[in-house]
Amino acid sequence: MCTGDNIDTAKAIAKDAGILSENFDSENAHKYSCMTGHEFEELVIGSKLIVDDEHPKGYQGLENFKRFLDIEKHLRVLARSSPEHKRLLVIGLQQMGSVVAVTGDGTNDAPALVTADVGFAMGIAGTEVAKNASDIVITDDNFASIVTAVLWGRGIYSNVRKFLQFQFTVNVVALLLVFVGSIWLTDPTFTSVQMLWVNLIMDTCGALALATEEPDEILLKDAPHARNSDIMNAVMYRNIFGQAIYQVAVLLTLLFAGQSIFNLPYDETINGFYNTVNG
Repeated sequence: MCTGDNIDTAKAIAKDAGILSENFDSENAHKYSCMTGHEFEELVIGSKLIVDDEHPKGYQGLENFKRFLDIEKHLRVLARSSPEHKRLLVIGLQQMGSVVAVTGDGTNDAPALVTADVGFAMGIAGTEVAKNASDIVITDDNFASIVTAVLWGRGIYSNVRKFLQFQFTVNVVALLLVFVGSIWLTDPTFTSVQMLWVNLIMDTCGALALATEEPDEILLKDAPHARNSDIMNAVMYRNIFGQAIYQVAVLLTLLFAGQSIFNLPYDETINGFYNTVNG
């Protein structure tokens, strides 16, 4: 919690919000658990900020970044914070590779809202400066709405991953079957119309069903994704190729041994494997 209130008031509010435990003892706590903005600035700012023009929001880095890493492990409350102190906290978290969201309603929150990856401003109590500096305006001023926004954001991300995993699996299977058929069979495994039909069914029924699935609250228990994490991870690749191998094995078995397995009376020399039994 980063606030302009004095440190005693900030601690009391932090206990009510669950940021600090009810039995929190300042004397026995770590020296970085509760700090003032001035103390924080003296420790992390050094003599300058490091500017990176390639960052979409003018990314900057703290010169005393190693000290910030020590502070970040323990920091829970930052009191007597000026707009610059709030911005420095955001900059340090971004330098760690974290994706930072900031909530605020006052003009003094604007620098942090602009610097953050996602800024949330209160729509009713928030000032126009805060609203203009933020990315999302919470129209009902309900902090719980942020949880809903995070849930839906993670739900969309999860659905995109499901969509990609499903589509890649289907296409890998189709590609392998067409490749095998072009080598060992006189007729193609799939005709052009059949391939279009497979893609039509997969896109409209299967993939769209996954893409429009509503988010599950269990997603809130997942750790946030790193800034540089890939949308395709090792588990997805394992599932794609594992399912593809299984499906290809079943389909090739049916393709080459289906007649004997099911005792089907058709002549393989006839184009299209049409049934040769009269009646």
